[in-house]
Amino acid sequence: MSEQILYQDFIRRKKHSTGNYGFDPVWMPESAFDFQKHIIGKAIRKGRIGMFADTGLGKTLMQIVIAENIIRKTNKRVLILTPLAVAFQFIDEATRIGVHDIAHSKAGELNAKIVVCNYERLHLLNPDDFECVMLDESSILKNFAGKTRDQIVAFIKRVPYRFLSTATPSPNDFIELGNSSEALGYMGYMDMLSRFFKSTQNDQDSNNRNIGNKFRLLGHAERDFFAWVNQWSVMVKKPSDLGFSDDRYSLPSLHVNKHIARNQKQWCIDGQTSLFVMPARTMTEVKEEQKTTVNERCEQAVALASGKTSVYWCNLNDESELLASLDKDAVEIIGGMSIDKKEEILVSFARGEIKRLITKARMTSMGLNWQHCNHTVFFPTWSYEQYYQAIRRFWRFGQKSEVTCDMVISEGQMRVMEALEQKTQKAIELYGNLVQAANQDFSYTSKEFNQAVKLPEFLK
Repeated sequence: MSEQILYQDFIRRKKHSTGNYGFDPVWMPESAFDFQKHIIGKAIRKGRIGMFADTGLGKTLMQIVIAENIIRKTNKRVLILTPLAVAFQFIDEATRIGVHDIAHSKAGELNAKIVVCNYERLHLLNPDDFECVMLDESSILKNFAGKTRDQIVAFIKRVPYRFLSTATPSPNDFIELGNSSEALGYMGYMDMLSRFFKSTQNDQDSNNRNIGNKFRLLGHAERDFFAWVNQWSVMVKKPSDLGFSDDRYSLPSLHVNKHIARNQKQWCIDGQTSLFVMPARTMTEVKEEQKTTVNERCEQAVALASGKTSVYWCNLNDESELLASLDKDAVEIIGGMSIDKKEEILVSFARGEIKRLITKARMTSMGLNWQHCNHTVFFPTWSYEQYYQAIRRFWRFGQKSEVTCDMVISEGQMRVMEALEQKTQKAIELYGNLVQAANQDFSYTSKEFNQAVKLPEFLK
């Protein structure tokens, strides 16, 4: 192969096009709402897109309709990757809208045109068997170890049609959108940073202290950045973000109550016994505080959930074990359980067969619809995304009752709670700004977000 061909191929691969890869929809169910039809149409025509819609807006339905369109157009298989216990929700929704060629693959079997599989079982499948891959709750990728994440990204890049779906595409910062863009085959993460962002690594505050290795969106690049995001994604928290009515999408009240479990143990500081519990400042201190207050916090949690259908969200194995011993009606999900057993328990709770569930947000907070439950007990951590996703299992469109979240902390964990509250406020503002900016009426619909690269004279 000549040097010229090699170089041209290199330039082609570096081209950050946001062009269309899809086709006009060939089928649309009557039951889909107008804003859902709008999103579905854009997604199918685009062929590769991120559907970043809030919980309860019908991402399951939209993914099934897109899958059915791909099948009717190409007569090839579609793979939907989901978190644990979410597969049955897809099958139930598909049946409801008249799509029947769908099955849950647990051992790599291909028994239908639409194959639904858990992320943990992806290694059993071959990308060459599929024309389309959908990542449901795509932000879950951050929860996997590097090897598993790399496997998922490598898999999706071998498939022509690609779709991402999540309510939290950038829970902490705009730069997190780069991972989605790269997975879809658009601009790479590092290319995005160099084009739209400035490193603040060497920036200093008024006290001449380095503020760390972070990035900020360049002021002069904001319009191009949001126009670029607009071209390969849909950002929506409610239908009115896209110009449609919110009549069917009003949420009931959410009540977040803070309960402080008193630490009965005295703290020793510099060899002196303190009469007051000092706030935990470091990760090590937080972990120690969690261990020393596990009895008090679990006892209070059980009292709060007594007589209710509820979910305990804990962080430590000691918390989980103690909750299970204190609440005999609760069923515990343990990390060492088989995938099948975890799935069995989660499905049973979703169907109302289990009164109370004990689990961890990092394991089971994605994609599950639990509108039959309106109470939860949460042991807070530093993670805003885990908190948001956990709460949104209950507090989502379709919930008919007011939702109560009882946050149980110790006196020494106040800094964790304060940090979580700050992150929550920042995330609300960040995503609100992103939705508003990305849904502007941009004057252009297609753009190459790169400068023209000329072939060097010596290669001509």
